[in-house]
Amino acid sequence: MQVRTLLVGSAMLAMLAGCAAGPTGAPTTAEDTVDGEAVYAGTLPCRNCAGIDIDVELMGDEQAPPEERTFTLDASYREHPQNPPDESYTGQWEVLSGTAADPNATVYELTPEGDGQIYYFLRVDERTLELIDPQRRRFQNSEMLQLKRQ
Repeated sequence: MQVRTLLVGSAMLAMLAGCAAGPTGAPTTAEDTVDGEAVYAGTLPCRNCAGIDIDVELMGDEQAPPEERTFTLDASYREHPQNPPDESYTGQWEVLSGTAADPNATVYELTPEGDGQIYYFLRVDERTLELIDPQRRRFQNSEMLQLKRQ
């Protein structure tokens, strides 16, 4: 089972549970931007396992040309009954402005090379990214979908 399937499944589960909540957390500022390299890690919920350990490394600066902004995303499954292999994705990331609830929010759009799913992460603050849906809406269980800067 691939991480994108589990991430979409987790997102859909959250959506069906009454997600798409309004904004919470501190606003971000220009001083909080990714500078050169940033690594974020956390454990996302999983229906069939104890969690999905996610590491996201963003390389490049928000002000750099798009071709200089790259990422890696690594995922491993805890106690999954089918014991799927770890997954790793690479690609480019973009900076988007605004969410459905906050026009000043910063969102990172991670586009894997090949046929992978596009990921959207809200920059909650300089130390926290949060997985959000493709319409740039936060989920009700947003605390469970956050990655912390290492």
